[in-house]
Amino acid sequence: MFLSFVFAGLLIGQDDPGRQARRWENGPPSDPAYFPIAVWLQDPKNAHRFREAGINLYVGLWKGPTDAQLNALREAGMAVICSQNAAGLAHKDDKTIVGWMHGDEPDNAQSITDPQTGKRGYGPPVPPPRIVADYERLRATDPTRPVLLNLGQGVANDQWKGRGPGAKQDDYLTYVQGGDIISFDVYPVAGLDRPDGGEFLWYVPKGVDRLVRWTEGKRTVWNCIEASRVSNEKAKVSPHQLRAEVWMAIIHGSTGLIYFVHQFKPTFKEASLLDDPELLAAVTTLNKQITELAPILNAPTVLDGPTVKSSAKDVPVDTMVKRHAGATYIFAAGMRNAPTDAEFVWKGLPAQAQAEVLGEGRSIDVRDGVFHDRFGPHDVHIYKVLGR
Repeated sequence: MFLSFVFAGLLIGQDDPGRQARRWENGPPSDPAYFPIAVWLQDPKNAHRFREAGINLYVGLWKGPTDAQLNALREAGMAVICSQNAAGLAHKDDKTIVGWMHGDEPDNAQSITDPQTGKRGYGPPVPPPRIVADYERLRATDPTRPVLLNLGQGVANDQWKGRGPGAKQDDYLTYVQGGDIISFDVYPVAGLDRPDGGEFLWYVPKGVDRLVRWTEGKRTVWNCIEASRVSNEKAKVSPHQLRAEVWMAIIHGSTGLIYFVHQFKPTFKEASLLDDPELLAAVTTLNKQITELAPILNAPTVLDGPTVKSSAKDVPVDTMVKRHAGATYIFAAGMRNAPTDAEFVWKGLPAQAQAEVLGEGRSIDVRDGVFHDRFGPHDVHIYKVLGR
């Protein structure tokens, strides 16, 4: 189970990281019906199409922001988190900009050029203290918007060799002090360079867990989600895998999503998701569900949720519990690529009730705070129980 505390009915209160976005005068919307669903480094010309897919935020603008890019996003009604360059600062009063950002993945090896030979290669990552200093500069220039820091797969993947010489895991304890929104990217199916990447979807919640722990709950945590084949010509995330990655992340504490939709091989497509009918339909449906559930997702989290007994000892079922408008919601994910039967036991449920399984057209009997359900490989079920 995700979190287990002995304090009956305990809720995360005003310091819940998921609620921190509301504190920024010019940051993301404070509406509890808003859940950040972003797309990474896309051309504003496609903003209308991304909005149709349920995207409500751009993160990053290629060689920008520029006046033209910001004007196009404003026309499309699309908010953006972007670099704090001269054009961005010239638009500091523009509500289209809801945050600033560092350069991407400073924790990875950085490109360098040998001054003697002109040969390009890779050197150490950006020193963590420099990221903190840059953060202080960005905040001093504009304290009304949050600063986003996106880190690489080293957050979750301890076998990743792309961090460069001198890098160590303890660096992250300093890196995470360099932003208000801390995000990371790991793409298990397409990005691990191994044929069994689909067995490692749990890297996504592992990284979220680490960011929550490293930030001591004092920063907002988001994460990136693979929504293309990236550079992998042999594997691409499936709709089922993508849905599992998203809900695993949210269950473990992510309060914002950033889809990575670039394809680099076999041909380059910046917005490959828009040309992939199967994935586009899946992402659109998923985004619609998340948006509909946003008031619940933004509600305080009940920390002493159910005990879950899995019939398969190697297939944990992790949960997150919310209460909203007289109903209890249990978000549950099978954390491995194998089936299991799960028994949920929780005194916080009514003695006799029905657990509606949202989006599946079925309900389950709850008796004396206990119910059972079947999980296929990487299945996610969302239960709504009336009363408490």
